[in-house]
Amino acid sequence: MKALSFFSYIYELCIKLAKHPKASWFLVADSFCESVFWPIPPDVMLAPMCLATPKRAYRYALITVIASIAGAVCGYYLGYFIYDPWIKDLIEYFHQTANMETVRGWFTMRYGVLMIFIGAFTPIPYKIIAVTCGVMAAESVARTGSAGMLSIFFFVPVSIVGRGLRFYLEAGVIAWGGERMEKAIRRYIDYIGWAIVLLVLFYVVYKLVF
Repeated sequence: MKALSFFSYIYELCIKLAKHPKASWFLVADSFCESVFWPIPPDVMLAPMCLATPKRAYRYALITVIASIAGAVCGYYLGYFIYDPWIKDLIEYFHQTANMETVRGWFTMRYGVLMIFIGAFTPIPYKIIAVTCGVMAAESVARTGSAGMLSIFFFVPVSIVGRGLRFYLEAGVIAWGGERMEKAIRRYIDYIGWAIVLLVLFYVVYKLVF
């Protein structure tokens, strides 16, 4: 029974952490690092903090947006200035080379600058978007003398719009749902968690077999 309640236990830990006096600083650190190298998305901190204190939901969303954009700018310039060899080696170490090449293809063939917004708004790892954008901007400058639509002056505003919509929407929904949403999450968190685990396992098995 305890194993089946694993996600309830994690949820309770997140709620306790969200009520910590330094919770806002934890949120800043997580949001910044996630846009550079950290695998845990800001939502893991943002959602429990909004549930714990709904009146501060929009303040937490603002903190998340600012810290996340700051981290993304850092990732952009890491890609722009020191991608090869250091950042490239780190990406290879964390097995993200294929993901980066996929994003590069999206930038050049399908979505262009829209990919920045898509990465900022969706669960696609934004660090890959930021670093790839920086790399491609540097390549464009070396080739043509201009970064074009991948310039930092496009990257930041588009990122603000995407990250702002994502985190403010999330905070707004949680603040609106309030106690009702919190009760629903407590009731179904284990079902949701294990369903996601099963879906991931199914996907992995499918990839291995086919």
